[in-house]
Amino acid sequence: QVQLVESGGGLVQAGRSLRLSCAASGRTFNRNVMGWFRQAPGKEREFVAAINWSGLSTRYADFVKGRFTISRDSAKSTMYLQMNSLTSEDTAVYWCAVARRIGVPTSAADFDFWGQGTQVTVSS
Repeated sequence: QVQLVESGGGLVQAGRSLRLSCAASGRTFNRNVMGWFRQAPGKEREFVAAINWSGLSTRYADFVKGRFTISRDSAKSTMYLQMNSLTSEDTAVYWCAVARRIGVPTSAADFDFWGQGTQVTVSS
């Protein structure tokens, strides 16, 4: 099993930045994919970004390109999501997840372990 704990969420004004962290523990896998998903009130959960085990391959949802940056520190088993130029549309619960597979999937169904989520609220 892999345990994931997100942190860094909170209330921020539009235009400002936040950095989310996801710490993995337990039976972590070196060659795993880590990703971020989010769900806004009244909407379905959606893919945000993902990064492969080496950190050299990343994928982003179109709505965050140029604003969000995903990264990971494998030595610390921690993944990050730097979120800049936040808008009220980014208000959501954000989850980190781990996928034990090759490639960089974007479907939630491909991810095997999930954190408990962290709330991000952007005030306009």
